[in-house]
Amino acid sequence: MGEKKILSQKWYLYLTEFFAGMSVMAVELGASRLLAPYFSSSQIVWTIIIGTIMIAMALGNIYGGRYADKNPDPDKLYGRILIAAIWIALIPVAGKYVILAISAVLIVAVNSHFLIWSGFFACMAIFVFPLFLLGTVTPSLVKYTMDSLTDSGKTVGMLNAFNTVGSILGTFLPTFITIPSVGTSITFLIFSGILLLLSAVYFISAKSGGKKAAASALLFAVCCVCGSSDSFAFWETDLTYEGESVYNYLQVKEDETDVVLSTNVLFGVQSIRKKDDSLTGMYYDYALAAPLMAGAVEKKDLRVLVLGNGTGTFASQCIRYFDHAVVTGVEIDEKITKLAETYFQMPKEVEVVTYDGRAYLNVSDETYDVIMVDAYQDITIPFQMSSVEFFTLVRDHLAEDGVMVVNMNMRGTKEGNINQYLADTIASVFEEVYTADVPGSTNRLLYASNAKDLMQTFALGRKSLADPELSAMMEKAAGGMISYQAGTYRMTDDKAPVEVLGMQVIDDLIEGEIGYYKEIFKKEGISGILDADWSF
Repeated sequence: MGEKKILSQKWYLYLTEFFAGMSVMAVELGASRLLAPYFSSSQIVWTIIIGTIMIAMALGNIYGGRYADKNPDPDKLYGRILIAAIWIALIPVAGKYVILAISAVLIVAVNSHFLIWSGFFACMAIFVFPLFLLGTVTPSLVKYTMDSLTDSGKTVGMLNAFNTVGSILGTFLPTFITIPSVGTSITFLIFSGILLLLSAVYFISAKSGGKKAAASALLFAVCCVCGSSDSFAFWETDLTYEGESVYNYLQVKEDETDVVLSTNVLFGVQSIRKKDDSLTGMYYDYALAAPLMAGAVEKKDLRVLVLGNGTGTFASQCIRYFDHAVVTGVEIDEKITKLAETYFQMPKEVEVVTYDGRAYLNVSDETYDVIMVDAYQDITIPFQMSSVEFFTLVRDHLAEDGVMVVNMNMRGTKEGNINQYLADTIASVFEEVYTADVPGSTNRLLYASNAKDLMQTFALGRKSLADPELSAMMEKAAGGMISYQAGTYRMTDDKAPVEVLGMQVIDDLIEGEIGYYKEIFKKEGISGILDADWSF
């Protein structure tokens, strides 16, 4: 009788469809945030997430339809929803360990496309099963809500409408409310709790499955206690700050000499501040050659624009070494700008605009002596900031003797690598192009201008420097500069395969670092790997 009563309440079945659709989208967006700190948030990773989730939903639709015809028992449906809820609640507890375990195996086992394989297997292991279960909801509800064939269209339409509205809310709520406010882990727990409550109400109403619901509630409570941490770098114990924004995972780490911002657990440093205000020893120092190339010493006002300001490392250095610099930073992530003020002592003279770099150039009519493009993170290179059209826009915002400097952070060695594409693209827009590799890193700085006698201006600027540390650094930078000879590789707004090109470089870097251990694994197996020296 309890089952018949709940089945007669169509509004509850529509509500089930609504929350199922909401939870699917929330889990999909949560998946992107769970994977991003380890694999980046590139289009490749998004493609893997969407593809695997669609596979899970399709299989769930098929299974749910067949099972509903054979055994139209709502206890089974809400039992599946209950299992999906607990699985989703377990993701914050175990998900990051599963990701690292899969990565550890694949980094030794595969020779190429590491990001694709690791992302795919991580999605399969973590997200496919609960979304497969949620995929059974719609065909099952069609079975329970259909009174007759005469109103079948209306019934299916109403179910799809509730699912779509739920999916819309499931898209916006995590992105703009829960993830920025409480983090990815608690976001998973919130939507898991919604599904759990949905099932519990059914079982209480139907007067069946009470023990199942109670046990699930207990497991959910355990997950809330164990999985509420927002720490992705769980092996770190001394982080100054760890959190999330609409755009990024954010991590601030501090030691006796440095304060460092990273937006990815596994890849690199995005910003750094030396506590003694010395040079960083990184690519930011090489970028200081750009103001000298633009004749900074002779100018009354040095106008600098930083696209991808981060916490203001380059902006702060410009203010320090060129006291007549007027610096504008463009940073899309407002939370990073707040971290710059809190932990990185970014000078108040730096005006920071919260905007996308290219969009800012589209609405600005200002010209600058130096424009730094520092918006590339690991494999996450915005295609719209790597094309001929973008660099033409940068050129149009430079003064007549202005200089653009670009941090190309993935130095490849094979023909047709990402840096070659970027350099050829830039060389098609600018007459003078020079590159300088940063020792001990994968960074390569590229300087571009249409000014004549660029290197002579740079030489004169170096001679006039009063700061001995900066002078020595500029001599080092000058010694590594190479005039770039343009090739035929180009990227445009229509075709800029930055994700694929970036992935190739990542594979090369991994192969270079891990090749030795792969040989050990082939010869000695797991025991050899465990006994190997892992100090780099």
